Amino acid sequence: MNHMTASEVAEWLDDPTRPDPILLDVREQWEFETASIPGSTLVPMSVITSRFGEVEALADGHSGTQNPIVCICHHGSRSLQVAGFLEAQGLTGITNMTGGIHAWSLQVDRDVPVY
Repeated sequence: MNHMTASEVAEWLDDPTRPDPILLDVREQWEFETASIPGSTLVPMSVITSRFGEVEALADGHSGTQNPIVCICHHGSRSLQVAGFLEAQGLTGITNMTGGIHAWSLQVDRDVPVY
């Protein structure tokens, strides 16, 4: 599993030479509605096992490759757990965004509310 700061994820998203990752937000619905990164997909940690097939389908890329996934939560703890779960299920290219949406709000996009 990889670990990246919010700033490093933002650089990745801005780099046209790299494939865009799936931004997997694992917070609860109300948190996602409060503050989120545009283009991210919400699959709360509380339902990740029952919706694993959906995440697996998102990860399926073209020609048998897997799309990279960046797991995001509020501060980085839940996303770390989900990233570990996804890897244990056989997915590759998993990254945990350390500092979570809180760090994103402070370091990358101040228009995203801090809560």
